[in-house]
Amino acid sequence: MNKNKFYITTTLPYVNSDPHLGFALEMVQADVIARYHKEILGQEVFFNTGTDEHGQKIFQKAESKKQDVQAYVDEYAEKFKQLMPALGISPDIHFVRTTDANHIAAAQEFWKRCEKNGDIYKKNYKIKYCVGCELEKTESELVDGKCPLHPNLELEIREEENYFFRWSKYQQQLLDLYEKQPDFVIPDFRFNEIKEFVKKGLEDFSVSRLKEKMSWGVPVPGDEAHVMYVWFDALINYISTLGWPESEKSDNRITGGSDSNRLPTSDFLFAEFWPGVQIAGKDNLRQQSAMWQAMLMSAGLTNSKQIIIHGFITSGGQKMSKSLGNVADPYEILAKLESLGLTKEQATDALRYYLLREIPTFEDGDYTWEHFVETYNAGLANGIGNLTSRILKMAVNAGITKYELRIMNQGNELLNHYELAKATDEVWKKIQACDQYIQKEEPFKKIKVDEAAAKKDIEFLLSELEGIAQSLKPFLPNTAGQILLALKDLTSGNIPRLFPRI
Repeated sequence: MNKNKFYITTTLPYVNSDPHLGFALEMVQADVIARYHKEILGQEVFFNTGTDEHGQKIFQKAESKKQDVQAYVDEYAEKFKQLMPALGISPDIHFVRTTDANHIAAAQEFWKRCEKNGDIYKKNYKIKYCVGCELEKTESELVDGKCPLHPNLELEIREEENYFFRWSKYQQQLLDLYEKQPDFVIPDFRFNEIKEFVKKGLEDFSVSRLKEKMSWGVPVPGDEAHVMYVWFDALINYISTLGWPESEKSDNRITGGSDSNRLPTSDFLFAEFWPGVQIAGKDNLRQQSAMWQAMLMSAGLTNSKQIIIHGFITSGGQKMSKSLGNVADPYEILAKLESLGLTKEQATDALRYYLLREIPTFEDGDYTWEHFVETYNAGLANGIGNLTSRILKMAVNAGITKYELRIMNQGNELLNHYELAKATDEVWKKIQACDQYIQKEEPFKKIKVDEAAAKKDIEFLLSELEGIAQSLKPFLPNTAGQILLALKDLTSGNIPRLFPRI
């Protein structure tokens, strides 16, 4: 991988329901990291997301709606795709779908490599299976005989002949990987969790389903009676999106493809961008940091660079669920903000602010509309919004008509370690420091008795405001842009109203 290139990918949301706030959190977190590496560190960034569109849950959902399965996934994939601009996600993001022809071809090639390595075999088995997780469950993982993540779903008892992946073969190799890369999984307590899980021993997992029972999946190469298990298929998107296997060698260029799957330029190659950073929820820890890594080893490919694990979003202290009626829809939150007088851009940055500052980066965080409004008014309307207005008004009143923007491309140690909430807090500490400076020095009063000293204070505040705006670029890109534009054009007297109180 070229040091001047950076690859980050989210997990692919399963399209059996509408987008929810948890996925919005993951998207915004990944976007901040992508923007930081591109706009601050100056790297060429490949940013990936998309939709996971195979498996039993989707097949059943389409049947329940009496829809053609492809039509169903097309409809839901579009809902997730349209969420990108709504959340202010970088416009050059790549969006992969697991029903794309090149992804299917990549999954089949990956299968062949694992099979050639002796790691895929067929056997009869009987297991307890959670449809919600699309995973087998051992007795030690169950709580009162139920999956702790989906206690409302009955476990299925499955007995059939399937293909299996020799996960057990890779226990020591995984432990060696973890030993060699002490920051492979972030945060540490999640890394310790997966290390303990692997140390206890691994059981081979099923990688296929009988087509007659579940027809919606990638066909198994050489066996038309089976389709690939959804996790085996979906995980491969992290490299199929880079044009693998065609782009495995740096002299192979990617051309053509459908509009939804075409790579941004012919130079975006697997050989240049892999390995990458993957961000995922805590319910994906095992799949991302152990199953996928063993699969890569089997296929003879380099392991991921890092896995970032975030928590869940709760609502009023309770896990979000449709049955409780407390699932937060990001589209609805944005629409509500606009109905209160915010522009689309203001609503987008307001939601990003909440997700980045009020939700801990690595732990569970809570959302309620009441708390959202409280933090919006405190941090945005009375915080950055009020400070920007005060400083620009003082500059205009003092007759300061020119400010030269500085180029600030400085690294941030907190962002280097993906501490997004802490990095956001640091920006707001600077905002508070500016407020305190204004209260102490009172340049708006000083201008009447000592114009030179007052102008010096105001020029210092303009410099601090630019520093705040530069720091805000990855977090609140629209807000940062408005502040920098106003600073650049002081002669117009344009003072943006960043965030009206609600």
